[in-house]
Amino acid sequence: MAQQHLDPTESAAGPSPQFPVTPGPGGAPTGDALAGYLRAQATEFLRALRLHRESGGGPANGSEDSVDAARALRRSVRRISGSLHTFRPLLDADWSESLRPELAWLSGMLTTEHAYGARLERLLLALHRLSGAALPAQALPAVAGSRTGPAAGGRSAGTEPVGTAEPGASGTVGPPHGRATPERGNLTVGAAKAGALLDRRLTLARTRAHSTALQALGSSRFHAVADSIAVLASEVPLTPVASATALDPLAAAAEDRLRDAVVSLPLVTAGSPYNAEALIHGLSPDPAPHPQDAPWHQVRLLLRLHRYTREVLQGDTAPVDVRLVTAGQALDRHRDASEAAAAAAAAARTPRIAPATAYALGVLHADQRHEVEAARFTFQQSWQKRAVGAP
Repeated sequence: MAQQHLDPTESAAGPSPQFPVTPGPGGAPTGDALAGYLRAQATEFLRALRLHRESGGGPANGSEDSVDAARALRRSVRRISGSLHTFRPLLDADWSESLRPELAWLSGMLTTEHAYGARLERLLLALHRLSGAALPAQALPAVAGSRTGPAAGGRSAGTEPVGTAEPGASGTVGPPHGRATPERGNLTVGAAKAGALLDRRLTLARTRAHSTALQALGSSRFHAVADSIAVLASEVPLTPVASATALDPLAAAAEDRLRDAVVSLPLVTAGSPYNAEALIHGLSPDPAPHPQDAPWHQVRLLLRLHRYTREVLQGDTAPVDVRLVTAGQALDRHRDASEAAAAAAAAARTPRIAPATAYALGVLHADQRHEVEAARFTFQQSWQKRAVGAP
């Protein structure tokens, strides 16, 4: 579960640390290139860890340095873990198999707090979008702290509709005939209470994740992992034949696994930009993840491993594959939307909530499931797009 999280801003977090690519016989990269890559990532981890400690130890303090440090830690840990998975025949088996689960634990621990914060932001912005009130991302904290006003039926400052409103037949207030409908500047009672409920639930979960991360970063388990990565920065335990073994066959096997996983996806269904597949099992009482999402999450993980493999093989000269970038971004949105929908559904199961609140959460769940379908459509379009100049 922890490996299903990927920082949506990872691709914009800056280039990977530089490392040399050592060609083998015939110019193909060998285990020496893998060793250089792992040393560079381990060095990046140690640098990020030092910055993380100097900046106060977590993104909850609001420091830009702490957020950047946490992101850099996640980047390096994932790349080390992915390389150990793809190229494990070239590495000492006992060392690799003992370190990989620890890296997965560390990656999940570093990701959880960020994931809760991003999920809350996504859901609150969606609530405002669905309510007709455009809200810039930078205004989100203010809204999170002032939702009691609209929830009580009041009107926020600066949101008075344009023109004189008159009561309609149903007792509601609307614009006169012949005038354009003004943009609503505040949420309905149900939407505001739904936002407050999500805020409480996800903020509490994020706070707990932050406390867990702080405890983990001071634990003997973390120090053992950090010590292993520190050793990796100077010495990579390769097998005796790794220096003379080309990396291409292992990289090709990783790419084949990705292609096989993509082939198993329902790309014909995803070829329609809007369909009802996203809502199947939407009313199921089972809180388990949506059954259709797992294959897409698996493709996302395999695509990430493929990206890391390209970095190992091509080093700093790796060209940007626009198709892979677009596909990866679509799968990131797919993951974010599916987890946001699950959070909305979980909040709707809260006992004794008002019908209007439950309705708003249901609309929010359906909106995020349609975002899932839109992301699948985008992936289908980008993956099947032929490279420019291809015959």
